Amino acid sequence: MKTRTLLATLLATSTSLPALAEVNIYTTRQPELIQPVMDAFTAASGIDVNLAYVSEGIVERLKAEGARSPADLVMTVDVASLQQIVEADVLQPVENEALTAAIPAHLRSPDNLWFGLTTRARVVYASKDRVADGELVTYEDLADPMWQGRICTRSGLHPYNLALAAAMVAHHGEDATRDWAEAVRANLARKPEGNDRAQVKAIWAGECDISLGNTYYMGEMLKDAEQTEWANSVRIIFPIFENGGTHVNISGIAMTQAAPNKDDALKLMEFLVSPEAQAIYAELNNEYPVLEDAKISDLVASWGNFTADTIDLTTLAGERPTALKIMEQVNFDG
Repeated sequence: MKTRTLLATLLATSTSLPALAEVNIYTTRQPELIQPVMDAFTAASGIDVNLAYVSEGIVERLKAEGARSPADLVMTVDVASLQQIVEADVLQPVENEALTAAIPAHLRSPDNLWFGLTTRARVVYASKDRVADGELVTYEDLADPMWQGRICTRSGLHPYNLALAAAMVAHHGEDATRDWAEAVRANLARKPEGNDRAQVKAIWAGECDISLGNTYYMGEMLKDAEQTEWANSVRIIFPIFENGGTHVNISGIAMTQAAPNKDDALKLMEFLVSPEAQAIYAELNNEYPVLEDAKISDLVASWGNFTADTIDLTTLAGERPTALKIMEQVNFDG
């Protein structure tokens, strides 16, 4: 009798305990790069954030888990990844005035399935000694024969370069982009290899004069004693499309269909577009906030101003298959 009474008491007590306030996130961005902004949210709200790093197979994982998924949110480092998750039909739309007011329309999906949180520009790193001001203005200029044997880049099949090629398709069409890709390939100083920082090292070593890279890698190089010398050998050029602006991509967020902690997840999404969080997140990763009035770090501001291309990112994601086909057809990495 005593045993039954104790068991009943324990069951009654357990069911009366408040639910744990938490948000679970699958992220393709390394957790240490976003943990400080999550800590700020927890300090402000009392809601814990659990980050699970999923470097590969995030779509397959979400589809396999289905309604049982513990993930409330997914965070990725480019729009193509977000669009792949959209196409897997594992997300739910988020109708929220705070999000739509803070984030420009071209940096979120038209059906509110994903939202950009920060942006980065795909720029040209140029040798301070061997490239004069004004020699390169547009992405189209990369195809000019004057750059023959002077360009370094990572693989043309990498998502960052595919996004740029997709933007070229959106601006000029498939045939013109194929011609451009062939001409850029002819201008390469070496076979595409390594990451964006490896290209800057190659400029420093005299192997090439310009390279493609994301803006935030300048910040990453300046944190490293060895790579600081590479970074100081180049300057950032913000090319534009002939009929547009500088190509940008996003880090973004979306809510899963399962979302076991939907209300708390929404609170986190709202927090991430607040001026406080935008400043923290952007500075952590040397990126640009999507919130117009959010503070840009002094380092990022020192790289100069640019006008971002406003072509809809959903359009770019839709052109990615064509961009991939073109890069394979011209054997860009061959």
